Amino acid sequence: MTSILAKGFFVSFAVSVAAAFIIIPLLRRLKIGQSIKRNGPIWHLSKEGTPTMGGLIFICGMTAAVFTVGLNAIKDGRYAHLAILVFSLIYGIIGFLDDYQKVKKKGNTGLTSIQKFMLQLVVAVAFVLMLRKLGYLTPNLYVPFLQVTVPIPEPVYFVFAAFVIVGTVNAVNITDGVDGLVTGVSIPIALCFTAAAFSWGMAVQGIYAAALTGGLAAFLIFNFNPAKVIMGDTGSLFLGGSICALAFSLDMPLVLIPLAMVFIIETLSDVIQILYFKLSHGKRVFKMAPIHHHFEKSGWSEKKVFTVFTITSIVFSVIAWIGIMDRYNL
Repeated sequence: MTSILAKGFFVSFAVSVAAAFIIIPLLRRLKIGQSIKRNGPIWHLSKEGTPTMGGLIFICGMTAAVFTVGLNAIKDGRYAHLAILVFSLIYGIIGFLDDYQKVKKKGNTGLTSIQKFMLQLVVAVAFVLMLRKLGYLTPNLYVPFLQVTVPIPEPVYFVFAAFVIVGTVNAVNITDGVDGLVTGVSIPIALCFTAAAFSWGMAVQGIYAAALTGGLAAFLIFNFNPAKVIMGDTGSLFLGGSICALAFSLDMPLVLIPLAMVFIIETLSDVIQILYFKLSHGKRVFKMAPIHHHFEKSGWSEKKVFTVFTITSIVFSVIAWIGIMDRYNL
């Protein structure tokens, strides 16, 4: 299986790099540039006009890997990687619509919060039902570290699953605020999923996880500070969908608690800031939320934010791996 995963990584990486040399100039010609919020760090204003919707780059690479490296699995009737891709693509389309509205309005607002929430909720429920029907998911909740499985009623599980998916996807989206940040944070997560799929003999999920790793590694070449392209909501929603879909297709959504800890911290910082601002009538806990902007306003460079947050993600990914590696006593 090692060769299959390696092929998934390299096909996705190579196609993504090739796609970048086509997509980035195309985005420039079409004047699909990022709009920057005026209440953000003033040094971000220099990013105005940087091509957005760059998530199309790694989406191309990952799609190519699924339909080439994963073709035999599809022929054999194993569809987990295809189901994950379709789910993630639908989230990517939601993000694309949001990005398109921003470009069309020449502003920083696209779809309304209600529109995004409802679309994401419907897709999440449909995906969980599909995984259940295909046999990749049980209504039993696996608890990492404790190595126990807790049975819960299916309706409760579906509500829980929808909450986790929508919450995680939006947490990934919130984290995408500094050059390379969400890309760097997500690579260790993708590697953890690849290791899990490899250890447990789940080749189809492994192909997708390896392709995600390869696509993100390629994208980071162009997304690292100073970014030549921004993934936009097209990429961040697709990426969030991929991370959630891998967790659920491997039947271990609770692993997202340690594995996606950086995303959780980012989201909590935003929630804390908003609540405290309202309760204290204008006071703030952080200089700016989400928390990566707080560190920027404290004097950290974007590269330092990227480095520290990526290392943090690596640490929590290792912790997550320790919590699941004995799941099947291998």
